[in-house]
Amino acid sequence: MSARGVLYVHSAQPALCPHIEWAVAGVLGVPVDLTWTPQPAAPGHVRAQAEWQGRPGTAAAITSSLMGWQRIRFEVTEDASPEADGSRHAYTPALGAFTAVIGANGDIMIPEDRLRSAMLLARQGRVVLEEELDRMLGRQWDEELESFRYAGEGAPVRWLHAAV
Repeated sequence: MSARGVLYVHSAQPALCPHIEWAVAGVLGVPVDLTWTPQPAAPGHVRAQAEWQGRPGTAAAITSSLMGWQRIRFEVTEDASPEADGSRHAYTPALGAFTAVIGANGDIMIPEDRLRSAMLLARQGRVVLEEELDRMLGRQWDEELESFRYAGEGAPVRWLHAAV
C-alpha cells in the first residue's frame, strides 16, 4: 500500500450514507464507518471526510464507485507517490465528473498534447483558449464546490486503511 489521499463527501442526502460507505468499503476491502455531520451549505444534507491509504489508483476506483448517485457532491484526492502521479477527482450533479493528474507539488499537470490541442482549437476559433484552460483546470467544479468546502472546515477526519 503506497498511495494515500482524502475522500471529501461534500453533500449527500442522509439516506445515501450507508450506500456511500458500502461503495467505499467495496473499493478498500474493509468496513467503512464515516462520521457524518450536517452540511450548512445544503440544509438537510450531510458531509463526511476521511483520509485513506491503499494501492495507487484507489482514488479513481472510489470515484467510479460513487458516480452512480446523482445527488451527491464529492472529491477524492490521491497524493503522488514514487509509483504513480497523484490525482484529483471531483463530482457534482450539475457538472458530472472532473479528473486531473496532480504533480508532487500539488499542481494540476496538463499533458502537452491537450495544451497543443486547445491552442489549435483556439486558433481555429472553435474555443476560447482561457475557457478551455479553465475547463482543464476544473474551475467550474472548484466554483461549485467552494461553498461546500468552506462549510466543512473543522469537520472531523477519519483514517481508512485498505485491506492488504
